[in-house]
Amino acid sequence: MTEPPPGEPSVPATRPTSASDPPPASPSPGGPPPASPPPAVPRDVDPRLLRAFLAVAEELHFTRAAARLYVAQQALSRDVRRLERELAVDLFARSTRQVTLTADGERLLPYARRVLAAHDELSAAFARGSAAAALRPLLVDLNSPGLVFGRILDRARELAPQCELMARFESGLTGAAAEIVAGRLDVSFGRFAGLPESVRAGLGHQPVRYEPMAVLLPVDHPLAGLDTVPLDRLAGERVYAGAGNERTLEWTDLARRLFDGRGIEVAPPAPLAVGPEEFARIMAKHRNPVLAVVGFPELPGCVLRPLVDPVPLSPVSLVWRRGLRHPGLDALRRAAAELAAEEDWLNRPADGWIPATDALIMMIQD
Repeated sequence: MTEPPPGEPSVPATRPTSASDPPPASPSPGGPPPASPPPAVPRDVDPRLLRAFLAVAEELHFTRAAARLYVAQQALSRDVRRLERELAVDLFARSTRQVTLTADGERLLPYARRVLAAHDELSAAFARGSAAAALRPLLVDLNSPGLVFGRILDRARELAPQCELMARFESGLTGAAAEIVAGRLDVSFGRFAGLPESVRAGLGHQPVRYEPMAVLLPVDHPLAGLDTVPLDRLAGERVYAGAGNERTLEWTDLARRLFDGRGIEVAPPAPLAVGPEEFARIMAKHRNPVLAVVGFPELPGCVLRPLVDPVPLSPVSLVWRRGLRHPGLDALRRAAAELAAEEDWLNRPADGWIPATDALIMMIQD
C-alpha cells in the first residue's frame, strides 16, 4: 500500500458501494443525534463600503456623497455596487432624476450607522498623537507656481484654517515620491501610474484631474500662429519632456508613450532651468517645443497651444504617504474632490488619449 506523504493522516482503504449493499444503519433511538451541518462562515463587510452606502443614503445624490467622502463618483458607485453584490440585494432605486432607498436599503441603514459609530469609537480610542499631528505643518509640493494645484491648496486652507499648509515648488512626482516615502515631504501631485509599483505600494492617492496637455512654443515657431496644434503637426519635431531629469521620469515616460508611432522625438536633455527667466532663456537657446499642460503659466517669448486630435490627457492624483493622518490632508482631499466635482475635472473627453495603465489606476483610489 502506498504510504501517505509526511504529515498527512493515513486514510483507511474503502471500496465502492454497490446496489446490493445494505442501506446505512439509522441511528438508534437512544443513540447520539446526527451531526449538525457546520455553521456558515460569517462575512466581514468592509467599513469603507458601509461609509459609501451611508453617504449616498443620507445625501440621496451620488455626486454630493462622493464630495463628502473625498472620492471620485466612479469609485463611490463601484463601492456601492460591490456592497450590493456582497449582500445580494439592491440598496438603491436609481433613475436619471433621483436616487431612493429600497426596502433593503432602509433595513440596512440603522445597522450601518451602528457599525460605523463603533468603528469610529474604536479608532478614536487608539489614536496616537492626533493633537500633535494637527499642530505640525504639512509640507505640500505644488510642482510649479500657477498650476491648478495652487487652487486646491487655497481651498484646503479655507477648510482647515487651524492647520499650517506649507507650499513648495519642485517639479516631478518621481522625486517627490521618494521624499514622501522618506518622510521629508507630506503631499504632492502628479502621474501616479508613472511611479514604480514598489513605490506606489507605500503611497495613497486620490485621482484629481485629467488635465489636457499643450505645447509651449517660441513665439516665432511655425505652429505658434495656430489656436490649437493637432498632434500630427508635431511630426518631425524634437519636443522637450524632461529627458535627463531624474525627478520627472514619470512625465518623460508619458511623453514617450504619447509620441510613439507618431514621428515625434523626445528632445535630448537640457540644463535644468529654475525660475521663469532661466526657463525662457534655455527655451530661446534650444528652440525645442516643450510638452506642458493647458494650465502652464505664461513665459516671455513663448505661446502655449492646446494639443488636439486626439486630446492627450495628463492624469493627476493627490499623493501622500500611506498611513499619514493629519487634518490638513483631510482638507486637501476634500478640496480636491469638491473642485473636481464643481469643474468636472474627472470627466474624460470623448477624443481624449491616456495610456491604458493610467486609465485603470485612475479608477482605483485610497
